[in-house]
Amino acid sequence: MTSRFADGLAVDSDLVGAAERAVNQALSRLSGPADLVCFFICGDDPDDVARAGERAMRMAPEAHVIGCSATGVIGGDTGVELTPSVSAWAATLEGAELTTFALETLTAEDRFVVVGLPERSPDDHVAILLADPYSFPADAFVERSMDVLGDLPLVGGLANGVQGRGSVRLFADGEIYTEGAIGVLISGSVNVTTLVSQGCRPIGPNMVVTRAEENLLLELAGQPALSRLEDIVTDLDEDDRELVAAGLQIGLAMDEYAERHERGDFLIRGVIGIDPEREAVAIGDIVEIGRTVRFQVRDAATADEDLYDLLDAHRQQLGRVDGALLFSCNGRGSAMFGTADHDPLALRDTLGPVGVAGFFAAGEVGPVGGHNHVHGFTASLLVFSSADGE
Repeated sequence: MTSRFADGLAVDSDLVGAAERAVNQALSRLSGPADLVCFFICGDDPDDVARAGERAMRMAPEAHVIGCSATGVIGGDTGVELTPSVSAWAATLEGAELTTFALETLTAEDRFVVVGLPERSPDDHVAILLADPYSFPADAFVERSMDVLGDLPLVGGLANGVQGRGSVRLFADGEIYTEGAIGVLISGSVNVTTLVSQGCRPIGPNMVVTRAEENLLLELAGQPALSRLEDIVTDLDEDDRELVAAGLQIGLAMDEYAERHERGDFLIRGVIGIDPEREAVAIGDIVEIGRTVRFQVRDAATADEDLYDLLDAHRQQLGRVDGALLFSCNGRGSAMFGTADHDPLALRDTLGPVGVAGFFAAGEVGPVGGHNHVHGFTASLLVFSSADGE
């Protein structure tokens, strides 16, 4: 059976051979020539990863090709963690315009400047971004992307290598990069949608920030923030208290004008500490006075329900889905669900046997509430649908 989107997966310590098989699987299942190929490589030796990536790029000389190293890969309905493997994804995108790019950071006086951005056009739909988190200021770039890219959605992930810093490898149209970021801008006649499953459940009430300094919440709804948090935790059952102890989160409302704020209406950020002397709560973001927030917890059941609900709603809205790229946090998989297959299986269960590939990321990129963000413990997706449900 052939289609416009296809995936491949090979698990083998011979990474070059695995790259050949994975890319060939994806290419051979296409109904036409590939326009875009993405691949992801998990390997112990960065030099082996580079050789495998070089081989993968040579296998599709007429297509635009991007890829990166990772600590785990996803192909079809299977996830593979910390094991030598290669996943590949190929797409025939008739009518689309593709522009690959490579970004680097330069120091200008007392600030960083990112160079290499593609020129924008009115037909741009989305850009896939793969970045080395050790050398590229991904958080700052993504959070401020609207300043230079307008409303262009970014989706992707932070790459990694089994050996950590220095082992990341990025690939774009025949070139190998050991730092920075790469990606592809997708324009023209193509139906794409971005989805981000943050997998959290609210606890306690919505509260307005009434006093704050940088990332310190000092007062919530006119009371010391720590006191508010303690009251909320006191009212929880034992199971939820354990979730709070394991890693409390906070949601920042994305639409202050909404009548209600429920799950999915928040940008999730971590609670990173408390200051007992000031009765303050420190979070992983800067919050303005007047912002609505709500504490959150995350567990496997909540994350499972959130992803399935999101995918079901998407399928009902758009109908037939043909392919998807999946960027899943490396804290999900077996660490959260007991299996590396959870997220890709969720796609297969809800969307059917479509071409899916991706990797386990060190941070996921995707828009929430119309703004691009870098996330943690999320599943970020780029979904390709048929025109008018054809």
